[in-house]
Amino acid sequence: MSIRFSVILIVALIALAQLPAIEPALFWQRDAIAHGEVWRLITGNFTHTNWPHMIMNTVALAIITFIFRAHLTAMRLTTVLLSLSLFVGICLLGSPMHNYAGLSGVLHGLFAWGACRDITAKDKLGYVMLAGIILKVLHEQIFGASALSANLIQARVATEAHLAGLIGGVLLAILPLIWHKIRSR
Repeated sequence: MSIRFSVILIVALIALAQLPAIEPALFWQRDAIAHGEVWRLITGNFTHTNWPHMIMNTVALAIITFIFRAHLTAMRLTTVLLSLSLFVGICLLGSPMHNYAGLSGVLHGLFAWGACRDITAKDKLGYVMLAGIILKVLHEQIFGASALSANLIQARVATEAHLAGLIGGVLLAILPLIWHKIRSR
């Protein structure tokens, strides 16, 4: 399966998750997770507060996968997205949030992962991209997110998810390298 087809399939699944009959069973909700609905740790990342939110995130997904297509296969994209979704979902348990919907945490992670992969491949632009995403997330942690984004998605921007995604993306990129060094000794 091609990356292009994978992205189309993922976008279609995200659109299905927006349907009013489906979305309530999928979004990240602390109380539901505490009562055993652990799938929400992952699926909450694929739900959105409204259609503009979903469109904004799926366009970002397409752009990021295009930028880092040299490092992606359909299987790797799926693995990275699911791993980051689980990581973000678990990290949000350590935040004061009670509800979360959106792919942006995972997108920050995918971007950081791709930038780290570029660095590993000796592409100096990877350093610039990694520095850029780190500075963006730090800015959000200090000053908060854009009011324009909050208005568009009709919710508070979950900067905690962006930070978790960034950390998860970097870890996902470097842990295999560390594992490989340990095994080669």
